[in-house]
Amino acid sequence: MKIAIMGTGGVGGYFGARLAAGGQEVAFIARGEHLEAIRADGLQIVSPNGDVLVQPAVATDDPSAVGQVDVVMIGVKLWATDEAVAAIKPLVGPSTAVVSFQNGVIAVDTVRRAYGDEHTLGGVANIAAVIERPGVIRHNGKMAVLSFGELDGESSPRVEAFHAACAASGIEARIVPGIYKAIWEKYIFLASMSAITALTRLPIGPLREDADSRVLIKQLLTEVTAVGTAQGVRLDVDTVDKLLNRMDGLPRDMIASMLGDLERGNRLELPWLSGGVVDLGRALHIPTPAHAMVFAALKHYVNGVPPDARVAQS
Repeated sequence: MKIAIMGTGGVGGYFGARLAAGGQEVAFIARGEHLEAIRADGLQIVSPNGDVLVQPAVATDDPSAVGQVDVVMIGVKLWATDEAVAAIKPLVGPSTAVVSFQNGVIAVDTVRRAYGDEHTLGGVANIAAVIERPGVIRHNGKMAVLSFGELDGESSPRVEAFHAACAASGIEARIVPGIYKAIWEKYIFLASMSAITALTRLPIGPLREDADSRVLIKQLLTEVTAVGTAQGVRLDVDTVDKLLNRMDGLPRDMIASMLGDLERGNRLELPWLSGGVVDLGRALHIPTPAHAMVFAALKHYVNGVPPDARVAQS
């Protein structure tokens, strides 16, 4: 199967490398020092599930150099969604499937508007992975699951073929009939996990164990669930409890990627996570005070450390 990875970060790099190592024809779209390192030394995955080195790796910053593919996997940060969706046009042929494995809930509709339902799959990636240095992806923990499906809930040859390619490459993959529900469950979980860990600059362990912090976590989960329900998503009545239990099962030192970006001074996905919850809540007349507080507290760091940040003097 011919697959293009649009955005070779933690998600795209990890799963793309597994697919390439499993015998699929994979092209990596990347840029800057990361691209140059992949071209020179290959793409390396460091993972508790087994390390991988794809060398040589097909890597470029020009999708038109790749040509049409069977599947395009989008894994860029949310602020780059519009640019990425426009850039993949040379990759999309008559039967190409485009699937976003990004965070948030807007990406699938962005793909639909650009390429129509006939080219769009829904997707969810559950993994903690980052670019450790150019050319190297570090996978934290063993969780690495792809879920995807047709928007209408039906099975299809292209979904079955992609699932077979994942299975042949040792990737845990699931065909999900209710993919919109899965996308929203991920959004509820991630927006809340990002909010609480970035706000406190702490991993999830001490937060879920503290009574006051746990109340805030539940409030964050409840607000996004209410927004999703008002949006018409058929979420389970016990969604909040199930996601809180899932959070209890995470490694104690787990953080959301947004906290990692905050600590490194990188741009944040905050406007699409807590900010997105607030915007949707306002449009649907659903109160979201906890996410509004998180957005107000962290918005000054959206583009990295603000220039007027003060350094404490002793």
